[in-house]
Amino acid sequence: MLKGMADCEVSNMPIPPTVSERLDSQGIHYQIIEEAEIAPLHQLCRGDQLTQSQVVKLVILKDSIGHLQALIPADSLLDLSRLCEQQGRNLEAIPPQEYEQMARSQGLEHLPDFPLNDSLPLVVEKRLKHAGDLYLEMGNSGHFLKLPQSEFAKLVANGRQADFCVALDEFSPNSDDRRATEHSVNQFTQLRIKRRLEETLEMPPLPETAEQIIQLRIDPDAGVGELAELVEKDPSLAAQVVSWASSPYYAAPGAIRSVHDAVVRVLGFDLVINLALGLALGRTLELPKGGPHGVTPFWDQSVYCAVTMEGLVKAMPSERRPSMGLAYLSGLLSNYGYLVLAHIFPPYFKVICRSIEANTHVDPHLLEQHVLGIDRETLASQLMDCWSMPEEVIHALRWQNYPGYQGDYNLYARLLYLTNQLLRGVGLIQGPVHPINERIFEELGLAQEDALHVINHVVAMKDELRQMAKNLEG
Repeated sequence: MLKGMADCEVSNMPIPPTVSERLDSQGIHYQIIEEAEIAPLHQLCRGDQLTQSQVVKLVILKDSIGHLQALIPADSLLDLSRLCEQQGRNLEAIPPQEYEQMARSQGLEHLPDFPLNDSLPLVVEKRLKHAGDLYLEMGNSGHFLKLPQSEFAKLVANGRQADFCVALDEFSPNSDDRRATEHSVNQFTQLRIKRRLEETLEMPPLPETAEQIIQLRIDPDAGVGELAELVEKDPSLAAQVVSWASSPYYAAPGAIRSVHDAVVRVLGFDLVINLALGLALGRTLELPKGGPHGVTPFWDQSVYCAVTMEGLVKAMPSERRPSMGLAYLSGLLSNYGYLVLAHIFPPYFKVICRSIEANTHVDPHLLEQHVLGIDRETLASQLMDCWSMPEEVIHALRWQNYPGYQGDYNLYARLLYLTNQLLRGVGLIQGPVHPINERIFEELGLAQEDALHVINHVVAMKDELRQMAKNLEG
């Protein structure tokens, strides 16, 4: 169920003139529904009477022939390959900049989920005909247009009905990662993909520096001297650690001149050893080119997630806190599967990127499951397992999209889920924003106000954090 409309009320607040003019010209009867309450951690008002099958999303696509408008239910993903086959075209979603230009041309900040005009061809997902009353969001105005089926039919009379979507409820997590991996690979007809996956689960090899750091982590007698000596054997890694500790984000007094300074004066042993491990792994695979339009750069997302995880752990009661270093490392590697996915399946990576662009309302891992039968989180967790990474990190990466996960090390997975949702909510990383259940905060021992304070601090320091990420790219 969508947290949506139960507490909303009818309002006479205006909607975009282009929308009202078109409705009036076609004699369409409608209601304007106003969000009566904006929840603090997501964009939707509270309630439980509206299903996502009743919410209409607009997707604008184009190719060399021209543009195409598509209306789909919010509980489904647009199958781009199927739509292209039906239309006999090579369609891709327009980039965010073009959406913004179209909105500005109508004097709007955001386009409503509403057919722009009759001059652009329109295709409508068939299942919308069976959803009852439909709700079209009016940009970011906080209003929805409510249309009975009979009135919606008038609106899309010039459109073509087609079956080109897949219901999201067809996807569910598989608790057996290895079996899921093998099953998904067996679905491919190309044996080379299976070989590539099998090889990649063992390759590339764990970097020597990372392997030594892992050994140091489990040495109970290891101290600052051993850590500093190990990291400084890799000048590039040492420079990254020193640069990280020197960031204005940590506001350390005086200059940080060495790894020893970074450990003793700023970050501490636990944080530095896991930071160094995450940075070493981050350099193992090349950053992919040609990712989805508007995607947060890999290192930006890594930094945002790491410091948000750090802030949330600090805000937890001391008796409930997990390892700060492992939480930090989980944040750093949270999107490592993006690199793995591009490394293993370059042709499919392009297909997935185009699918993500056409389905901004859908979590990327569901789109990956649709295209490949496996997602980046499963691939990353399998690779981490092959590299003998900490179990806490393996489970955090694998289950970060499932807040209800109750298996081993669920605290780390839940923290990473909350981190991703908070960052999405303030626009620092891409992805749909979901209502955050109060139970998440209860299970973590976190007050919502404390979580908001953490994310607000991250937003306030975003320029400094981007500079940290830029230093890592070099």
